[in-house]
Amino acid sequence: MSDVRTCPTCGGKAKYKEKEGVVTFTKVEDEVAFKKIGQLKKAMTKYKEKAEALELELKELKKITNK
Repeated sequence: MSDVRTCPTCGGKAKYKEKEGVVTFTKVEDEVAFKKIGQLKKAMTKYKEKAEALELELKELKKITNK
């Protein structure tokens, strides 16, 4: 998932990347795209939380059935 931050040079919204110690900012030019990125991040976070909760529930059910 893209890491969107404020660019220290121009002050605009930009995709943040760090590779081998080199930090780069790529400008996000379309506000619609920026909003979509935010929506996708929220959706992925919710999905991840649900998946983790289901994994815990599955572990508990396995414990109960293995007794």
